[in-house]
Amino acid sequence: MLRDLRGAEWPPLRVLLRGGRARIHGCSWALLLFPCTWTLVLPLMACYVFARSARSRAHRLFPPRGPRPIEEPLVTRVQKARAWTAAAMSVLLLAVYGKPEDISEAQELYMMRLVVTPVLLLLSAPVIIALLFRWASPRTRAEMRPRMRAALRSSLWYIGAVTAVPLFAVAITLLEQNSTTSSGTSGTTPWFAVAVVLPFLWVLFFLGFATGPAVRTAFNTAAVHAALPALLTGVLVWEFWVISLLAGGLPPGPPVIQLLAVIGGPVSVTAVVWWEIHRLRTLYGVRLRA
Repeated sequence: MLRDLRGAEWPPLRVLLRGGRARIHGCSWALLLFPCTWTLVLPLMACYVFARSARSRAHRLFPPRGPRPIEEPLVTRVQKARAWTAAAMSVLLLAVYGKPEDISEAQELYMMRLVVTPVLLLLSAPVIIALLFRWASPRTRAEMRPRMRAALRSSLWYIGAVTAVPLFAVAITLLEQNSTTSSGTSGTTPWFAVAVVLPFLWVLFFLGFATGPAVRTAFNTAAVHAALPALLTGVLVWEFWVISLLAGGLPPGPPVIQLLAVIGGPVSVTAVVWWEIHRLRTLYGVRLRA
């Protein structure tokens, strides 16, 4: 069953309770029949149903292995080598010159990048797509339009889910305040609370399952143009560079080491990006301009 949970589709709750048998296992019936277990078992079952539904919708909109127009194994290996080298250099820099506050600051910057990445993608991708669409030939534009519409639909789902989170939080806060002021005299408040909390739970599960694939596929914009993933990577690395300088300042170490650490990351990423675009142009005929 664990292999099924890790697969593309989670099994329904009744199949999970049967555990591969023709009937539901006796242990499952025992947990369901004893009231003392309801406070634990029933919420877990409800969470599984909501998580399965949200995961199915998230992976339908953002497939975990989203298709890319052109797969380049050599480029992928170079990208991974550059990423591991950058991570090793960052750890070495902190180990040699870093202080405890520098380590905590690096952790905060990493968490900030995780939060900011979807926002930057949603802001940067339309600009780059608009430039590529303007530069493309009429035939290429006709091919890009349906892919752009599909990417827009999935992006609107994600934006709607992110927007719904603070709205649900405000609604839950207002319901809590209403319940405390009314001292439980209104019998409709618990039902309103359930009607708000359950969709809120589903939205949180959806964002949890959708964010990773959405970032990896750049909200399905990778299928719009073969060079778009590389261009987005090149733009994002310089946006992160500006954010890191404004939020965290210079890394620890002597001035020369600081300069190399600040410039080395975005410059190396940009070099790999333009090398990838060069390979796409020479090997596959991909053009940024018509």
